[in-house]
Amino acid sequence: MAEPTDPPLPAPSVAPRMAPNVAFAPLAEPTFRRIWIASLFSNFGQLILGVGAAWEMTRLTGGAPAMVALVQSALMLPLMLVALPAGAVADMFDRRRIAMGGLAFAALAGAVLTAIAFAGGLSPWLLLGFCVLIGAGVAVYSPSWQASISEQVAPEHLPAAISLGSISYNVARSFGPAIGGVIVLALGSQAAFAINAVFYLPLIAAFFLWQRPHAPSRLPPERIDRAILSGARYVRHSPPIRSVLIRALVFGLTCASYTALGPLIARDLLHGDAGTYGLMLGATGVGAVIGALALAGLRRRFSAEFLVRVFALMTGVALVTLAASHVWYLSALAFFVLGISNMQTVSLFNIGVQLSAPRWVTARALSLYSSALTGGIAFGAWFWGLTAGHYGVAFALAASGGAVAVTALIGVLLPLPKDDLDTAAVVLGNEPEVALGLSLRSGPIVVELEYIVDPAQARGFYAVAQKLHGVRHRNGAFNWSLARDIADPAIWTERYHLPNWGDYLRMRGRYTQSDLDAQHAVEPFCAPGSSRTVRRWLERPFGSVRWKADSPDPQITPMGYLGP
Repeated sequence: MAEPTDPPLPAPSVAPRMAPNVAFAPLAEPTFRRIWIASLFSNFGQLILGVGAAWEMTRLTGGAPAMVALVQSALMLPLMLVALPAGAVADMFDRRRIAMGGLAFAALAGAVLTAIAFAGGLSPWLLLGFCVLIGAGVAVYSPSWQASISEQVAPEHLPAAISLGSISYNVARSFGPAIGGVIVLALGSQAAFAINAVFYLPLIAAFFLWQRPHAPSRLPPERIDRAILSGARYVRHSPPIRSVLIRALVFGLTCASYTALGPLIARDLLHGDAGTYGLMLGATGVGAVIGALALAGLRRRFSAEFLVRVFALMTGVALVTLAASHVWYLSALAFFVLGISNMQTVSLFNIGVQLSAPRWVTARALSLYSSALTGGIAFGAWFWGLTAGHYGVAFALAASGGAVAVTALIGVLLPLPKDDLDTAAVVLGNEPEVALGLSLRSGPIVVELEYIVDPAQARGFYAVAQKLHGVRHRNGAFNWSLARDIADPAIWTERYHLPNWGDYLRMRGRYTQSDLDAQHAVEPFCAPGSSRTVRRWLERPFGSVRWKADSPDPQITPMGYLGP
């Protein structure tokens, strides 16, 4: 049966760009402020753990570059492997509870690591194993926290809140590594492990106190495997987010050398100790905080693409400087520059993802971004560790610097998204007309949209209609096609499949204003007086046929299915 086009309800306007004088405005929100302050403790603990684990690995292995670099890989690799399932769970369930669960797991793993270290039973591989477990807990927490920021602040303050999240980490990085170095020197690595475990507790309490409003969905959550697939397909068919992910992966691969080889820079190039290592990382944190505070003003004056290219060049120069330096003050300056450029780059990538992803898939998009960045850092740390083992620390740093500088050219092919994408959700005004008793599992569903196009407009229509391929696929459709009637060339049919009726209903709730703009772009090519017609089919409809005359049909609800 033919149906008219579903008209959208009015969409909310795009949030205005943040003004530079409201960089700290999100802290006026009590929930965000409480969680942000608690995250300082968590970040301090994480960085103290990194210093303690790296220095303990240096002691256990005699400073083998590959094993020392693997500490960074062990902490980062779970963020790549666990982040996508964690993002899917965060989009499906209560993000507050998911965040608390991840933090509790990290705290428990840290407590067990502390006990083993005090008992004297720690080995290099056991240390790496617990770093993986702690990293896994943080990986479960991270997408829930990042995706929930927009629930804690006003829309116009979202970029500022994202920057403050970076500031929280980098304030800790300004002092945490130095404090970690002092703790390791004075009390040993075991104390660093214990502090890490304890410092997760304030953040757990902050999330526990957050009274998150619950907005129940009319549809049950997707299965975890389907939710992961939906998130991956959205990113696959979203060019802006895909570009950010590739850029983040390459950036992580090329710049991971200075974090992975930090203890060896302090020991071999500067002839220092754990305190020297902490001082270098502290300089990185100071630079990162300054960079975060300057981000709002820079975004107003320059494009994200221009800034990322400049920071890539700055990173390359700083890494080459580190390779040549043997005095602490020059190396500290290089670490300071690395803090500025790396924080800015990572924040710009993060903002690009959040402004390009609609609400229903934000956590999954952020988790894939986190996977790309941390996966790049993890494999990059391993690679630069091997390089340092064969050719020396200085050579590895110089080669890394050259590689990062070259990444400035990637923007020619994969530019970063602009801020004009409208990802505000829209509600389709008309419900589908349903005369069959469908359940959420009924399917497959086939949707056909018929257009009447003046043959003289065929070329233009075809070019614009091809853009609907990405719209349908990233929102959940499969097997999209566009066909033209052989007998009547004015008739065009857009066709796509969905696995079941529940997936079709979810797809209807995922449309954004940008998606509808792409749909409306084809309308000027339609013949005057015509309108597109929508037909929805139940493919292989055997279950909808009653084989006995006295078998009653199921009750049909407005959405065509029974139950929740």
